[in-house]
Amino acid sequence: MKFKKTEFTTPAEILKFPEHHVSVSVYVDDTGVTANAEGKKIVPAGTIVGGGFLNNRSVKATKANSASAEGVLRYDVDVTFGPANGAAVIHGFVDLNRLPEAPDATAITALKQITFLK
Repeated sequence: MKFKKTEFTTPAEILKFPEHHVSVSVYVDDTGVTANAEGKKIVPAGTIVGGGFLNNRSVKATKANSASAEGVLRYDVDVTFGPANGAAVIHGFVDLNRLPEAPDATAITALKQITFLK
């Protein structure tokens, strides 16, 4: 039998105005994610994702800081035990200071309904 210990903390907020956004559920891929010091594979909040999930809900969301960007992960997603559910912001105001990496110019263009603010 496998047990998973979960510690609850306040999630990082990437939105500048949390009351004004639209998010969709996504299935986050674990490919290429390396484990941290605790052995967990975490895709951090603010990761720009794509992969075709807006057109096909069964497609896994993958890192896409490029012209193929479709959204920004709202919360950290733990993919230690394989692909996992998450939420991707597709409309709203995202705080640039809270992203793990700066968005590429082509990603900003692709994310037409997201405004990045400092």
